[in-house]
Amino acid sequence: MTLISRNNNWPAKRRSYVCRFVLVVLLALQVAPAAAAEAAAQVGFSPEGTGQSLVLDVIKTARSELRVMAYSFTAPDIAQALIAAKKRGVDVRVVVDADQSRQRSQIAALNTLALAGVLVRLNGRYQIMHDKVIVADRRTVQTGSFNYTRSAEKANSENVIVLWDVPGYAGEFLQHWQSRWDQAAPYQPPY
Repeated sequence: MTLISRNNNWPAKRRSYVCRFVLVVLLALQVAPAAAAEAAAQVGFSPEGTGQSLVLDVIKTARSELRVMAYSFTAPDIAQALIAAKKRGVDVRVVVDADQSRQRSQIAALNTLALAGVLVRLNGRYQIMHDKVIVADRRTVQTGSFNYTRSAEKANSENVIVLWDVPGYAGEFLQHWQSRWDQAAPYQPPY
């Protein structure tokens, strides 16, 4: 006796499975073109170094615009990469969590940026502004758990994802960035 002969409902079940499969395939085909249009993704991790490398790659490849949201910002190499981008004509703007900006190491990094002409604002509207995002040229998004800090680079277990050539997603992140920027106050170096 086979499975089919023991189960009188097999044709109905088979039809049901086939219909579900076809439905899933049709739905996937509708989503696939949009997903295919959204290009490559890369991931990196810290403290192995691949996370920091990806962050720096995003900054170094920017041609016109960098928008940064950061909970904490103390990494001198990332600050220097942003300053180098500014010097090559990239419009660089950074919004950070206001409470975190009171820490000595963060003050030093923010002063370095501000004195180099990078526009910096402090957002104190939320309990914490925990975003860690860079949007480059309205096309590329870097996000993940990686704070732009020495600890994230060298000591913490962190992750970074970069979505290259994704203007749709970049637009959504830019709207979020713009709302946080608009709520924030300009940073004034204390010394």
